[in-house]
Amino acid sequence: MNRRSPAAPLLLPIVTFGIYNLVWFVKTKNEINLIAQSRISTAWLIIVPIASIWWIWKYAVGVEQATNGGISRHATFWLLLLLGFIGTAIVQSAFNSAIDTSAQHGNPLAEQIAA
Repeated sequence: MNRRSPAAPLLLPIVTFGIYNLVWFVKTKNEINLIAQSRISTAWLIIVPIASIWWIWKYAVGVEQATNGGISRHATFWLLLLLGFIGTAIVQSAFNSAIDTSAQHGNPLAEQIAA
């Protein structure tokens, strides 16, 4: 996983009229697919109304696996569904915590993606 500022998914969607949220979802989805056992399908489904709910659930499952339970799938799902870009900032903070934790244990997530 790449370390990103939680302020980026919080503030950039305002400036880019929501486009950055889609970019953030695609980037993090690809990183999750590289390190987690879940396979999240294409992010294009996020723009289809009913399919987006299913996609967010699959994404939340991947987030739980990628953070080693640092944030639960249920919390992630409801954060992203109800809070939007505020939820993405919280999830990014959980990603950063997982990166820090794995680096302390000698198994950096960033190296897993680079390999």
